Amino acid sequence: MNKEEIDRLLSTPSDMRSCRHVGLSEKVAQFNKQADQHRDRQARNPFSTAEGATLDKPKLDKTDPNYGRPVAGSKTDIRGKRAYTHISREVLQLCQIIYENGEPIEEMTEDGRNQIVISFGELFQIYTGISNKVVGVLLRARKHKFVDFEGETLFQRRDDDVPIILRKSLSEIGEIFQAQMEKVAQDRLDDN
Repeated sequence: MNKEEIDRLLSTPSDMRSCRHVGLSEKVAQFNKQADQHRDRQARNPFSTAEGATLDKPKLDKTDPNYGRPVAGSKTDIRGKRAYTHISREVLQLCQIIYENGEPIEEMTEDGRNQIVISFGELFQIYTGISNKVVGVLLRARKHKFVDFEGETLFQRRDDDVPIILRKSLSEIGEIFQAQMEKVAQDRLDDN
């Protein structure tokens, strides 16, 4: 159906249209609304090559707190928050496994707690039954300073004897993640 036929149908009184065309004007209006919204987003998208997109393009500013982040409330933003929550749970589970299966060492933390140590080989055997992402989750836990180990990446068999030290208590780790997940949940509510 071309544009002329659509215009003719829209100008025809509704009682003269056949039953199968009832609601067509609403569908066309909805399509046009979505097309206009897309055109507006492309006009503001600094990476768009769409015609006319150069008119309203914002300048990228690295000091902007939203620089490099998805638009709040977008599907990408929602997927990112869900992924963060999932990964946080995996890190917490990994730390719990280290706590339950590791051995205390004499080196104490600043607040007088014993630290827990487990070898990478033993942790790998235990954790791969749960998830095949043990190295990635370990790196994430180290980024948050929950665990510590030597080297950049650990490999099965080669690094089986490398000690992995749990630096924080499970309650501290749980509190940190609980606060972060509450912030993510609040952000979700604010976006809606």
